Amino acid sequence: MASDNADARFGPGTADSVFLKACRREPVPYTPVWFMRQAGRSLPEYLRLREGVPMLEACARPDMIVEITMQPLRRYAVDAAIFFSDIMVPLKAIGVDLDIKPGVGPVVADPIRDRSGAAVLRRLSPDDVPYVTEAIGGLVGELGATPLIGFSGAPFTLASYLIEGGPSKNHDHTKAMMYGDPVLWDDLMRRLADITIDYLKVQVEAGVSAIQLFDSWVGAVGPEDYRRSVLPHTRRIFEAMEPLGVPRIHFGVGTGELLGLMGEAGADVVGVDWRVPLDEAVRRVEPGKALQGNLDPALLFAPWEVIEERARDVVARGRTAEGHVFNLGHGVLPTTDPDKLARLTDLVHEVSAR
Repeated sequence: MASDNADARFGPGTADSVFLKACRREPVPYTPVWFMRQAGRSLPEYLRLREGVPMLEACARPDMIVEITMQPLRRYAVDAAIFFSDIMVPLKAIGVDLDIKPGVGPVVADPIRDRSGAAVLRRLSPDDVPYVTEAIGGLVGELGATPLIGFSGAPFTLASYLIEGGPSKNHDHTKAMMYGDPVLWDDLMRRLADITIDYLKVQVEAGVSAIQLFDSWVGAVGPEDYRRSVLPHTRRIFEAMEPLGVPRIHFGVGTGELLGLMGEAGADVVGVDWRVPLDEAVRRVEPGKALQGNLDPALLFAPWEVIEERARDVVARGRTAEGHVFNLGHGVLPTTDPDKLARLTDLVHEVSAR
């Protein structure tokens, strides 16, 4: 991974940030912290700004993207910003008829169930997402030495929404295609991997200094199916990103049984949800990887003394990893008290100081 401060894409001094050093498994003065969904729904200022503005419209307005991305950094001493967007943005940008419905999630008008459906998925170009390039350029200028994390959805998770037509508990149509029509499945996954590579490259070239691949729903498959039907496509994404020289983070939910395979996919950092202790995750993930995680988001509704005890435990277990970035085991829940996140950030910095 590159760590050249002279790279004009990034803010000055970014490469020396504690977050990027931890991702590169270099010595750090304390454990860095950021939170998935730190930019968004738990902040009253976010809710005021978003009032009357649909999600996908907000994700296409550079001024709004910049403001929402910056909001948590005014409240918390986090060590990285996360680009405000949604995993469905690149699919919308290439013409997929979809919407994000409040209280429901992504809804696809014409679910993909056959070859003609998959054939409509084309490659993404920078001209499809000019607002992403513009917003990242503005953010890099504002953030200075604070790294900006870009992200995309992974092929399995995107495929699930496209095949099911929306959120699904059982992913039955998705698995039916994966098991029953492996040729169609492979074609769909290859197309989605291409789109993901294109979209992540746009973000890196615009100035993000790390990327995270969200495979939120891949925990629905078992290890052998992951190895056969998911891993090759995920690996291709990380291989395509390697020459760009930014840390690559891989995250999924309910993926305790897949952690070793997710490490094999090629990321530099493996995200761990709250179900597997970090010291156990160290045993499951191959050497040469940093870990990210993994406080249960629901713990933030417990009394502070409980939060503190559990956070100290996460930090202690994280010391067994070659590098550790403190995060929640999934995103910040909508009704989380922002003051607790601020206090948690300070606590992690304090107890982990070397």
